[in-house]
Amino acid sequence: MGRLTDKVAVITGSGSGIGRQIALTYAGEGAKIVVADFNEEGMDQTVSQLKEMGAEAIGIKVDVTVEDDIASMIDQTVEAFGTVDVLVNNAGISDNMLAASNVTDDVWERVMNINVTSVMRATRKVLPIFQEKGQGNIINMASISGLTGGRGGLAYTASKHAVVGMTKNVASQYGPDNIRCNAIGPAHVPTPLTTNMSNIDTFGMEVATRGVNMMTKAGTTEEIANIALFLASNESAYINGVTIAADFGWSAY
Repeated sequence: MGRLTDKVAVITGSGSGIGRQIALTYAGEGAKIVVADFNEEGMDQTVSQLKEMGAEAIGIKVDVTVEDDIASMIDQTVEAFGTVDVLVNNAGISDNMLAASNVTDDVWERVMNINVTSVMRATRKVLPIFQEKGQGNIINMASISGLTGGRGGLAYTASKHAVVGMTKNVASQYGPDNIRCNAIGPAHVPTPLTTNMSNIDTFGMEVATRGVNMMTKAGTTEEIANIALFLASNESAYINGVTIAADFGWSAY
C-alpha cells in the first residue's frame, strides 16, 4: 500500500518541472493523477510517463486564466475518477524580476491572473466536493518570495504573498471540516520556468540574488515533490495553514 493509494490528485502545471515530478511521485505512491497543463505536448509526455509506471492518469488541457477551464478540469476529474482528494495548485509564471519602478500593468495582471486568481478559482471549485466528503487536501506552490521581500520582482513577490495568505485563510476557515491547505515555498530550483526567463530586469535580478553565495545548494524537483508528498499524505495530518520554506535555510541567513 502506497501513501496515496487510490487518492485522486489534480496537479496544475504538471506538464513539466516541479508539477511533473509531483505527478510522478504521487503516482509512485498509488495515486490516480490528473495532469492539467496548457502545454499539450508536455501534458501528454507526463501522462505517458505515468502510464508507463502503471498509474491511472488522464491529461486535461487547461488555461488557468479561464474560469470555465478550471471548472471543467474539476468536473472532468470527477467524471473520470468519481471524486477529487488532492488539489495541487502548482501552475505559475515569473515576472522577469521586474522591480517596482519597472513593473508594467500587463505583467502585473498576467502574474496575478495565473499565480493568484487561478488558485482562488480552483480552490473555490473543489471546496464543496471536499465538504461533502468530509475531507480534502489543497497544496499550493508558493515561493520563498512569499516569505521574504527581495527574492523576486514586485508582481511575483506580491502574488506569492497572496498565495501564502490564501493558504492560511482556507486552513482557518475550513479546517473544522477536515480540509487541509498548506503551501511550499521553494527557493532556487532549476526548472523550465526559472531557466527560460528572458528580458530580465537587471536591477531586480541584482537585488534578488544578493546573498545567493550563502545558499548552500539549489534544490531539485524531487526534493520539492517529496515535500508535496508529505503534505498530501496522512503523515502531515496535524499540519494546516503552513508554508514550508524549501530553501535549505537560505532565508534564515
